[in-house]
Amino acid sequence: MLFPKKRVRRVTEISIDYLRSKGIRGLILDIDNTLTTHDNPIPSEGVAHWLDLMRENGIKMIVLSNNHGPRVEPFAKILGLDYIAEGKKPLSSGFKRCAAALDLSKEQLCIIGDQIFTDVLGGNWYGCHSILVEPIQPESTAFFKFKRFWERIILFFYKEGERG
Repeated sequence: MLFPKKRVRRVTEISIDYLRSKGIRGLILDIDNTLTTHDNPIPSEGVAHWLDLMRENGIKMIVLSNNHGPRVEPFAKILGLDYIAEGKKPLSSGFKRCAAALDLSKEQLCIIGDQIFTDVLGGNWYGCHSILVEPIQPESTAFFKFKRFWERIILFFYKEGERG
C-alpha cells in the first residue's frame, strides 16, 4: 500500500504513452511540492504546458488537496482545473469525489503527488494507479522532516516495475 506504481522526478516527466499503457484516462493532482512549491501561487516551470498536453490527449484532470479552499481554489483556477479542497487524503472520500467529478472508474484514475502517506497510500487504498514525484523543495517543519525520514526508509525497499 505504501509503494507507488511509478516514481518520477517531476510531474512533467509523465508521458501520455505511459498513461495510455496503463489505461489511465484521468489524473488526480496534488498541489504543494507536486505542481509548485508550498504556498506558491505560480505553477512550476513546464507544468502549464504539460497540463495542455494532457488536455489535448483527452486526459481529464482534477486537483485533490488536503489544504484549505483559500489555498486550493485560486491555484486550481490558474490551471483551469476543478478541485476538491480539504480532501482528507489518505481517506477514500476525496478520491471517490474525484472519480465522480471526472465520471471515471477508479481503475481509470491515477493520483500524482509527492507524499507516500497521503497521495500514494490514499490512491492505492482507493484502488487507483499512483505516481510519486520527488518533492520540488524540501520542507522545513519538524512534522514534514519526520514524514520524509520514514518515506526514505520505505523507498529504500521500492523497486520500479515490481508494483505494476
